[in-house]
Amino acid sequence: MTETVLVTGGTGFVAGWCIVELLNRGYAVRTTIRSPAKEQAVRAVVARGGAPDGQLSFAVADLMAEDGWGAAMAGCDHVLHIASPLGGPADPADRNAFVAPARDGTLRVLRAAVAAGVRRVVMTSAAATARPPLRLDLVSDETMWADPADPQFDAYRVSKILAERAAWDFMRQEGGTTEFTTVLPGAVFGPILSAEALGSVRIIAGLTQGRPPVIPPLGFWVVDVRDLADAHIRAMTTPEAAGERFIAAGDFLWMADIAKALRSGLGARGRKVPTRTLPAFILRLMLPVLPQFRPLAPMLGRRFRLTSDKARRVLGFAPRPAATTVVECAESLIAMTDPARA
Repeated sequence: MTETVLVTGGTGFVAGWCIVELLNRGYAVRTTIRSPAKEQAVRAVVARGGAPDGQLSFAVADLMAEDGWGAAMAGCDHVLHIASPLGGPADPADRNAFVAPARDGTLRVLRAAVAAGVRRVVMTSAAATARPPLRLDLVSDETMWADPADPQFDAYRVSKILAERAAWDFMRQEGGTTEFTTVLPGAVFGPILSAEALGSVRIIAGLTQGRPPVIPPLGFWVVDVRDLADAHIRAMTTPEAAGERFIAAGDFLWMADIAKALRSGLGARGRKVPTRTLPAFILRLMLPVLPQFRPLAPMLGRRFRLTSDKARRVLGFAPRPAATTVVECAESLIAMTDPARA
């Protein structure tokens, strides 16, 4: 009998690839959308991903409302909870602005999953939720829990930390027979299937267009969206994954490394990618007039350490080279948004 998987947030970048991979592997997929008008956009993503959509269905449900979640869960064997609340805080300095939507939305999904008798829920968190204070220079692993009061975290990451904590607390107390697993990705890049909901891919899009004109001293642990989708499905199906957290990240790349890979991989199409770098101390001096970089100030020039050994060992996680990921990400962006350059 075909198993049914509910994927929350069907219009998202990661969710789209999870839907494609699940359909290609023979699962029936139901995905949540906030409006029936979004159905055709999701079907277009599935078509671009090369998956059949005969076993794809839709449920209208919003993380910020109770309506629809019971119907969305009905008959589902597993849930991949990937959706995150949309929109940013009115005040970027408010580090708690995302917390209530992220935490309450997650708990709404978990309550409905437990009530429906779902076998396992896999939740997308973030690698930052396992990051220790920078001053300790420790290697992040799944035993660690980040401190939401640590100034290195912006509003989005604070919300991820508190939402995952609330999820584990709820499942320990009220999860019943429903199993729970979380996946903690690094910066997600890779081929896009839609020009909407780009998330971290905006970094690649900006570089291909020459923005910023000078490369800041920032770095990321990169994970390819296709490898991340595979990790979610492995976390859903691997017996030993129940009750576990998994960091999903491949190589660490400075933005200068990303720019170099783009210039090399794109050839003439990468001519706008910046070549000059900006030292960390200069950027710190410029922060009063560069508000977009203020939340990232604690990370300037820092290469924090982490390990994905647990995901490799338990899930068979095998990330592809990050340089390949960023080039293929840029190629897909150009093909979709600027076909004359493709």
